[in-house]
Amino acid sequence: MPFARERQPMRGHAAMLAFSAMVAGSFSLGSLAAPHVDAAALNAARFLLAGILVGAVAFATSGVPRSALRAPWRYFLLGGIFAIYFVLMFEGLKTAPAVSTSAVFTLTPIMSGLAGWVLLRQVTTPRMALALAVGGAGALWVIFRGDPAALMRMEIGRGEVVYFWGCVAHAIYTPLVARLNRGESPVVFTFGTLIAGCLVLSAYAWPGIVATEWANLPPIVWVTLAYVAVFASAGTFTLLQFATLHLPSAKVMAYTYLTPSWVIVWEVALGHGVPPPVIFVGVALTAVALLLLLRED
Repeated sequence: MPFARERQPMRGHAAMLAFSAMVAGSFSLGSLAAPHVDAAALNAARFLLAGILVGAVAFATSGVPRSALRAPWRYFLLGGIFAIYFVLMFEGLKTAPAVSTSAVFTLTPIMSGLAGWVLLRQVTTPRMALALAVGGAGALWVIFRGDPAALMRMEIGRGEVVYFWGCVAHAIYTPLVARLNRGESPVVFTFGTLIAGCLVLSAYAWPGIVATEWANLPPIVWVTLAYVAVFASAGTFTLLQFATLHLPSAKVMAYTYLTPSWVIVWEVALGHGVPPPVIFVGVALTAVALLLLLRED
């Protein structure tokens, strides 16, 4: 029986609230693990573990109908795009601070809105455009550490640049889910995407996978792998794919504006201290952007 496609906006918002909190943890933990392991090898393992978890849920509940196996190229396309995002995220975290990279992530709604118009002809309302502009300004404030002179000189770190291109892939992924889904449930569609992404990454990262001394990796790598596989992959994939079926692409990604705030909470909890007060100006702007988008409902 095909997955019901009636829009449920409130559940979509709840899914994205949980999504933003889970994603934030991957920035803080990822910045600790990134220097110790090859980014592509780590994410290949991440996709495999997450695929096993989501697959177990799928087979234990509704099962995987034969209809879900039609056009498997859809899963490889989506899995490959999200694999690009995650690999570039961990590469960026090798040199960029967690709060700064999370601010780059908040540029995704602007790009997602553009991709949503190109792929789905989803129209951005004036209020949504204002919110995206405010959120983008807040993101730039954090990225350039609240220094207008640095903005004018375009002084941006290599890690932020690398991760920006990963966010471009993420922005394309979001409307593609709604475009390519043919009635599959979020769990089944996520399972197919994770398995395909694992195969793509394994083929690309095989030399790194073989060269990695997995038994000698520090504990933080295993903690990060467990977290990103369970929460920041299996959890967020399912939440994101559920939300994209019930909310416009730009509004789905609007919840990324909460990510810097969640990352600050994570950083404090991990004992990394509080960012300079000037950073909170940008964080406040991203919060205003989210409120503007939610008021439209």
